[in-house]
Amino acid sequence: MLSGNQTEGTNALIAALMEIERHVTSQGWDQPGRLFALVRTDELIRNEPSLAAHLAQGNEDALSSIEQEDFRTGEDLEAVLKKMTWPASVHGCAIALETSFLPPQYEQSIPEDAEEAAAFVAQHEQRQDVRVVAGALRDGSRYAVGRLLTHPDDLLGGEAFAPGLIDAVAGTLT
Repeated sequence: MLSGNQTEGTNALIAALMEIERHVTSQGWDQPGRLFALVRTDELIRNEPSLAAHLAQGNEDALSSIEQEDFRTGEDLEAVLKKMTWPASVHGCAIALETSFLPPQYEQSIPEDAEEAAAFVAQHEQRQDVRVVAGALRDGSRYAVGRLLTHPDDLLGGEAFAPGLIDAVAGTLT
């Protein structure tokens, strides 16, 4: 999954996203969207020494995720994310979402109206359900991982996987 030209920030981001994905997956499907602040583990331990026993320490660039319990996606996720900002202590952020999509050959059939499109995709026999965990760091690192409901042993990922969602998450850091 990793290529040789990725930065240390990207490697730390991928590790954090994979950890979030494992955490969310352990709780099954049909979950609401979940938002996570990504903070440097060494800074978190320095500020909260009592957490040291609970956090994996190793790589000095390691990131820890902190779930934002009050996060609600609402009807317009893009609008919700556009209103968000993070304090400087947050190194990055990630979101875990479940969604459905159709293979490309069916895209022309999807209605233009958002509600009709959602109903059409939800009822289509070729629908694929996926959980995506997308994240970005302040250094510009971006990545997403995803798992199809029908292929639970395969973890997909890349910088070009879910680019719109990655852009929306990255926008919260500016």
